[in-house]
Amino acid sequence: MTGPNGQRPMPPMAERSLIFPAAEYRRRAAALQGEMAGAGLDALLLTTAPDIFYLTGFLTRFWESPARPWFVVLPARGAPVAVIPAIGAELMGRTWVSEIRTWPAPDPADDGVTLLADTLCALVPAGGAIGLPMGPETHLRMPLADHARVGQRIAPRRFADATAVVHRVREVKSEAEIDKIRAACGVADRAFDRVPDFARAGRPLAEVFRDFQIALLQEGADWVSYVAGGAGPSGYGDVISPADSRPLAPGDVLMLDTGAVRDGYFCDFDRNFAIGRAGAGARRAHAALYDATDRALAALRPGMTAREVHRVMAEALTRAGVTPAAGRFGHGLGLALTEWPSLSEADDTVLRAGMVLTLEPGVEIAPGRIMVHEENLVLRASGPELLSARAPADLPEIDR
Repeated sequence: MTGPNGQRPMPPMAERSLIFPAAEYRRRAAALQGEMAGAGLDALLLTTAPDIFYLTGFLTRFWESPARPWFVVLPARGAPVAVIPAIGAELMGRTWVSEIRTWPAPDPADDGVTLLADTLCALVPAGGAIGLPMGPETHLRMPLADHARVGQRIAPRRFADATAVVHRVREVKSEAEIDKIRAACGVADRAFDRVPDFARAGRPLAEVFRDFQIALLQEGADWVSYVAGGAGPSGYGDVISPADSRPLAPGDVLMLDTGAVRDGYFCDFDRNFAIGRAGAGARRAHAALYDATDRALAALRPGMTAREVHRVMAEALTRAGVTPAAGRFGHGLGLALTEWPSLSEADDTVLRAGMVLTLEPGVEIAPGRIMVHEENLVLRASGPELLSARAPADLPEIDR
């Protein structure tokens, strides 16, 4: 098709947006606003990196600096408003957010307090409620004294708990998000395949951790936010310690766990390796963990509760003659290394299609010795779809 002068018309200019098309963020904003309406909220105030990235696409490592607070306000109707330090204006200007209000931060006398309060007063009617996540797995990323000052300035408007509003929307991932998490899992899958190249008897655990992080970056991670693990005879003492200089020894079980990040989305799974010939206790524990994971994969369906999935794995471990470890056996995953819900005895969250979860059963091999196993999946209407490549059924042995 051509115009009156025989020229092809120019295609419409793509709307600016980062990571995802703007339509994805509009869908998220509308979903949040739907939950806000049900909760009687006139606006939603977001202050943390995952929540702000979720709504805007504003992705930066600058969150590592605690010197500046950042705010995004989503009114009950209409587009979000960013209230941010001036240093972030250029990057936020590349997102789909069009209204960006800035101040020269850090300002100890007024670090965004007046600007944020004025924005909230303009968007929320007197007596209105402003949602702020306040419950489990949330935090407020601004000084408490400044939060109190904002509260005084916006009265008679008030803050109200919006934990459920954010959780119910963020816990179900879009296909675009699932693709990002799958890509992050692929990075870790390829890095785990390389572990036998650098993990062997005699190498200090700290060097193995460093080489694993290098492998993750070489395989496509944007950054490696989390690496943990452990090593010891027939098991390890915990799964969160930093590596030390103790060399790996024959008979050790090595576990590496990673939260590598790709386009702002995390993977989170681990793999176990025997250094030399695996002992009978380690082989039995690994087989029990693998079977418990299989049983959970077979049983998992939308409508189950987090508590029920935990019970499936715990009962499978008990039937195998091993002692289930204390604590949860998995969790949500996405913009943070761990998200809600927890697959634990205490969590009655109903699981829904589109949730991305980890299955992470653990066993106590002996006093002070444990082993854990973790996979990542998305829950579909018909059951789980693995996002991480399934671990081998037999404990891999590194013997060289």
